[in-house]
Amino acid sequence: MNNTRSAVQQEQEFMRLAVRLAEKSVAEGGGPFAALVVRGDEVVATGINRVTLDTDPTAHAEVSAIRAACRELGEFELAGAVLVSSCEPCPMCRAAAMWARLDRVLYGADRHDAAAAGFDDRAFHEAFRDPDAPAPAPQHQVVTPDRTAPFAAWSAKPDRIDY
Repeated sequence: MNNTRSAVQQEQEFMRLAVRLAEKSVAEGGGPFAALVVRGDEVVATGINRVTLDTDPTAHAEVSAIRAACRELGEFELAGAVLVSSCEPCPMCRAAAMWARLDRVLYGADRHDAAAAGFDDRAFHEAFRDPDAPAPAPQHQVVTPDRTAPFAAWSAKPDRIDY
């Protein structure tokens, strides 16, 4: 970290960059969300919400930034990096940050700010907070005798890359 800036100042600078990118995304036809992956003083990668641009419900800003950072670094884990998001990550993006092994996540606007603008993902947050809450897409297990065969094949693969 640059010694002339405090950690709080640096976080605020990164957040302002994320907010500017989110505003630019709106101007260019994307959603009002942006994210950065940073290591130390450096922005490794950025991402914007491309859900409608790419017709991809998983193309959230955070996921886009994580994917870009992994490509840039040639790694599938981002330990030592921080995700800076213009808005509180939805459960999918929070899980992606966990899978990427990011050190932490910083966000600006929260889920209530997003809901006020028409992006209401509170049902998703609730579904993960309370396993007994009605889920938007209920799930249940279908048991077949071969259901664990892919795991056996994986375990037997001598050249697998564990993650």
